[in-house]
Amino acid sequence: MQTAAQHDPVPVEAYLAAEERSEVRHEYLGGVVYAMAGETRAHNEIVGNLYAAIRSHLQGGRCKLYVSDIRVTLSLHDDAYFYYPDLVVTCDGRDSDPRFVRYPKVLVEVLSPSTERVDRREKFFAYTTIESLEEYVLVAQPAREVTIFRRADAWRAEKAAGIEDVLTLNSLQIDLPLAAIYEGL
Repeated sequence: MQTAAQHDPVPVEAYLAAEERSEVRHEYLGGVVYAMAGETRAHNEIVGNLYAAIRSHLQGGRCKLYVSDIRVTLSLHDDAYFYYPDLVVTCDGRDSDPRFVRYPKVLVEVLSPSTERVDRREKFFAYTTIESLEEYVLVAQPAREVTIFRRADAWRAEKAAGIEDVLTLNSLQIDLPLAAIYEGL
């Protein structure tokens, strides 16, 4: 599979086929393929804490939560994009593909120095074009700070900071104490 250093666009079908065999995850941005960096233990701990809390809350309902290895796909200017968010929640029955989600309700990215700029800008602009998306969450590390963007608030940033604060996901009707999100760190 080509990477960003190569200039010929990769067809979507070739990307999807290569990704099935690859040990390294790649994001696909309009024909260009980018290898993803490995994550830290702190990153993994935060994702695990969020997954445990949200999954417990969603059990028995129609919404499904997926972690890291499930792609979100979208179309921008007739180009296909495939991203791997850290967490994605879908409540849409049309999301039946076993490998990716088209109709996310909530997307969560845990920031790292190598991904923060992309998560705050590129992914923000791409994700907020998805009609089903209600909330986009950015979780900082090592600072205890979470930024949430809500469609209902015209995508204005709202911050929760400090171990005493709480992240509220209105679309899922759940409050997540930052102490729980950052537990073990």
